[in-house]
Amino acid sequence: MVMEATRLRDLGFLFGKCSSRIFKDALAVASQGLPSFPNLKISSHRGPPALWISEEEINSLAIPFEFSLIMAVEITQVLLNAQSVDASARKYAEESLNQFQDQNLPSFFLALSGELANNDKPVDSRKLAGLILKNTLDAKEQHRKNDLIQRWLSLDMFVKAQVKGCLLQTLSSPVSDARSTASQVIAKVAGIELPHKQWPELISTLLSNIQQQQSHVKQATLETLGYLCEEVSPDFVDQDQVNKILTAVVQGMNASEVNNDVRLSATRALYNALGFAQANFSNDMERDYLMRVVCEATLTPELKIRQAAFECLVAISSSYYDKLGSYMQDIFIITAKAVKEDEEPVALQAIEFWSSICDEEIDILDEYGSDFSADSDTPCFYFIRQALPALVPMLLDTLLKQEEDQDLDEGAWNIAMAGGTCLGLVARTVGDDIVPLVMPFIEENISKPDWRQREAATYAFGSILEGPSPEKLTPTINVALNFMLTALINDPNNHVKDTTAWTVGRIFEFMHGPTVEIPVRTILSVLLQCMKDVPNVAEKACGALYFLARGCEVVGSASPLSPLFADIIQALLSVTHREDAGESRLRTAAYETLNEVVRCATDETTPIVMQLVPVIMVELHRTLEAQKLTSDEREKQNELQGLLCGCLQVIIQKLGSAEPTKYTFLQYTDQMMDLFLRVFACRNATVHEEAMLAIGALAYAAGHNFLKYMQGFYPYLEMGLQNFEEYQVCAITVGVVGDLCRALDDKILPFCDGIMTHLLKDLSSNQLHRSVKPPIFSCFGDIALAIGENFEKYLIYAMPMLQSAAELSTLVAEADDEMIEYTNQLRNGILEAHSGILQGFKNSPKTQLLMPYASNILQFLDSLYNEKDMDDIVMKAAVGVLGDLADTLGANAGPLISQSVSSKDFLEECLASDEHLIKESAQWAKFAVSRAISG
Repeated sequence: MVMEATRLRDLGFLFGKCSSRIFKDALAVASQGLPSFPNLKISSHRGPPALWISEEEINSLAIPFEFSLIMAVEITQVLLNAQSVDASARKYAEESLNQFQDQNLPSFFLALSGELANNDKPVDSRKLAGLILKNTLDAKEQHRKNDLIQRWLSLDMFVKAQVKGCLLQTLSSPVSDARSTASQVIAKVAGIELPHKQWPELISTLLSNIQQQQSHVKQATLETLGYLCEEVSPDFVDQDQVNKILTAVVQGMNASEVNNDVRLSATRALYNALGFAQANFSNDMERDYLMRVVCEATLTPELKIRQAAFECLVAISSSYYDKLGSYMQDIFIITAKAVKEDEEPVALQAIEFWSSICDEEIDILDEYGSDFSADSDTPCFYFIRQALPALVPMLLDTLLKQEEDQDLDEGAWNIAMAGGTCLGLVARTVGDDIVPLVMPFIEENISKPDWRQREAATYAFGSILEGPSPEKLTPTINVALNFMLTALINDPNNHVKDTTAWTVGRIFEFMHGPTVEIPVRTILSVLLQCMKDVPNVAEKACGALYFLARGCEVVGSASPLSPLFADIIQALLSVTHREDAGESRLRTAAYETLNEVVRCATDETTPIVMQLVPVIMVELHRTLEAQKLTSDEREKQNELQGLLCGCLQVIIQKLGSAEPTKYTFLQYTDQMMDLFLRVFACRNATVHEEAMLAIGALAYAAGHNFLKYMQGFYPYLEMGLQNFEEYQVCAITVGVVGDLCRALDDKILPFCDGIMTHLLKDLSSNQLHRSVKPPIFSCFGDIALAIGENFEKYLIYAMPMLQSAAELSTLVAEADDEMIEYTNQLRNGILEAHSGILQGFKNSPKTQLLMPYASNILQFLDSLYNEKDMDDIVMKAAVGVLGDLADTLGANAGPLISQSVSSKDFLEECLASDEHLIKESAQWAKFAVSRAISG
């Protein structure tokens, strides 16, 4: 039969406007992933195109095909509508694109890649097509990323080949935005396929592109190679290909290349390719050539190329620090010239080079400390110390290049700020040696009539306070402090006062001690007055008081803040009520300082803290009563609620931890819980975090009395445990479960079924951020400790989870520092779970229920010892579990324990540890093991 195109629902208006060729193309795209129709033919003889198709095939032709056909024809307009200023048109287009993707993924990929490759299409639709393609291949969340990777790999090979062909074709487009977008998508596909040994011809195809005469094709190809190096691990590209990539990139960077776009793309590509160049940097001749090309690029007339070249130098300084010795003199000349004469984007990168060298040397010296020697794995070449006489004057000069409004812009970053930051890193690197080089600059400029000189001198002093010894700086501080306090009140320039307040705070942060003569009463008087100044100065004054309070806290029980404690509290509360408190983080700084002042309250001043409780509660209540707020007002309200909940948490911890104040304070718990539960009605993650932390503190303070709040609080506890999206809330809620266990003991039992169900679901989920999982295991231990043998019903679920996690945690090989840190957190969580479960069952008639798991626990301890990559926290926890197992299971586990490595070599290593806590745990474990084996 003949089925006119117009018979297909809603398609007539489309096909009446398109040619037979377009209809065929659309049909080809729309048919991907759907059943084939062997009898289908297209005719455009007289009038719009028609489908020739059998009745049976028409009956099987479902709505998804019809929709895909619409989308394939109209994809350009849909993409343009998705960028429309008309919200309803935009929403409809976005929904259509999502439906297209869900119903026919192959057609979706083909339509978008075809749009991107088509030079006849509008630039805006092409760019969005590429962006959507990129986002369908990658995601920030690892679980989502894994799903997208598998989805792409499972696509039909023909579809993938078509898409990749369109992407490569786009690299020759005359439209730069389309080329750039295609470069990014190619790299995303390469990041998926190359590790799976697919698309092996990609790199050779790209390298052949570079041989073309057309500059725009070379530029796009070099950009693609750069993105590829960013996406793909060096492990999946062989050295021969790496050499060819680097050769192509360096040729593109050469001065002989006349097209600046090509040179810029090549320079940026080198930045990303440096991680592939280990072998090349180990070869003297190749390294010399690479360094020469980079250094020459820093002198090119084009600003963006110079900036990119310095970015390469910064990357080289961190990746190949140990190869830089023979180049440092030339690099200093280049960077000094850039800092002094070049435009700001370039000068900032030149300064960043020296900051990066500082970071490397600080890390090396921190790792080896006094044990450092030339034979160490990572040698320190003391580049900073050698450059000091020339480097410090260069950096001091930058401090005079301030901008008029830099203190008012929270995101400001300029040459003066970069120079001061670098000077601070130099001070941390060389210590005392920097002081005599900086002091003449300070003395010369500190009293000059030009505010820039006074501010620069103050900034220089503040920058070098971390690094040099107290003995070296104390005499200067004792003289300078009074001078700076005077400047805080009397200097006519806000920039100078801002930097002076910051410097005073730095003195209290790094130098607070008995050797520094701190006239606390005078300082407090000045700081309280400065809190009435403009917001940026007041914020720094709050910061200075924060560090002063923190320092006073450790001096002794008689706090020097006590005489003015009430005045300090009142002044900080007044700051929070300022109309301009939203500027320069002033309100946040005031509450953070208030919290620190509360923490250092003494017995003498805790009655004042008690008076603060109803004040903060009234403030929180007021925020909950506010109605009909704009989105901006709502955001500010949420921020304030978070600050108030945080303040209450600190007050609860302070007053609830001391017997003299605890019972008076507990009279407020009903009102507090009511406020916190109302806060949960506000849909804001930060506020939820702070409220959860406050409730955890309240539960700990209230103990068994918290039980009366559990019925009302439990739904919010469940909500937090299920919050995968805002995983920090979930992590904090898990911590609060631990607080509840410690507060309620076995009275938490009625809620444990629900809690354990959610915790087990969290562990099974691939959507929850991995950082939450170690605390969940620890929480098993908290629950077991609280409910004892009642944990029996959860053993069959919890123990296999622990076993699987334990096996995974011992399989980490050649991991990076971040993964090693996470693995140790996971191990510690597993060990804390075992420890809590073992202790929970101790002296119970059901102890024997744990015997089937003893062998696996010991195997885990043995594997940890054999891996030799435990940190001290894991080592202490592991030897503790050994002791707990021996103590709880006793002679029944004696034979198993005696056969384990843990009970011998590992235990001996812990007994010989220099760490007191490890040694103490090992001594107790040795006693328990001896008793179990001999029993």
